[in-house]
Amino acid sequence: MESAAEPVISVRGARATLGSRPVLRGVDLTVERGEVVALLGANGSGKSTAVRSMIGQVPLTGGSVSLFGTELRRFRAWSRVGYVPQRTTATSGVPATVREVVASGRLSHSRLGLPSKRDRAAVRRAIEVVGLADRAKDSVSALSGGQHQRVLIARALAAEPELLIMDEPMAGVDLTSQGVLAGTLREQVAAGTTVLLVLHELGPLEPLIDRAVVLRDGCVVHDGPPPRAVGQHALPGHDHVHPHAADEPLRTGLLT
Repeated sequence: MESAAEPVISVRGARATLGSRPVLRGVDLTVERGEVVALLGANGSGKSTAVRSMIGQVPLTGGSVSLFGTELRRFRAWSRVGYVPQRTTATSGVPATVREVVASGRLSHSRLGLPSKRDRAAVRRAIEVVGLADRAKDSVSALSGGQHQRVLIARALAAEPELLIMDEPMAGVDLTSQGVLAGTLREQVAAGTTVLLVLHELGPLEPLIDRAVVLRDGCVVHDGPPPRAVGQHALPGHDHVHPHAADEPLRTGLLT
């Protein structure tokens, strides 16, 4: 039986390679219930690899990952986890409306059956939370980049997750959408959702962050209070590297 004292995420000695290149070199990370943790670091530090390993998209060559007290290889309760990848085209070239894309976030609940009243309500609520109620019937191909990101976040929220993992949600997002997304996350945190955020800098999310974990070359170099100085330059071990580099290829894992 699951204990309330179990961490939501527990990573111990995680190692991963891409080709012959080590990307994670013994990462330890714990996220407790109700925490908002920022995973920070320069491009190539291993941030995205770390979160993808937590949801089974990148295999570990050593160490372990547990979610809600269950080893990842035995974990099946994916409806408890919401994942927002780095921004891509939400439809992957397939015509779909905002509502259709967001509704795909309920598949773990409906098990491919007809959506229930609760499913429809959850989809409607998620769309409203990200400020796209007036665009629900529009094709996502007609949306801006920031609105695309809101759709991806609404899709994750539609599952009503206990854990929300977001990979650089503010990257390339306009100021209006940044404000909407910060407000959305604030509501989720107030409702008790546990959150792990991959960020390049804290930005408008800084007031929500309980703890910062900084990676450098696949190793944790800081785990503690968020940096107080403004901007990414204040982060321990930060190197100013731009633009975002393409990261590792994805393996099939949690539906995104």
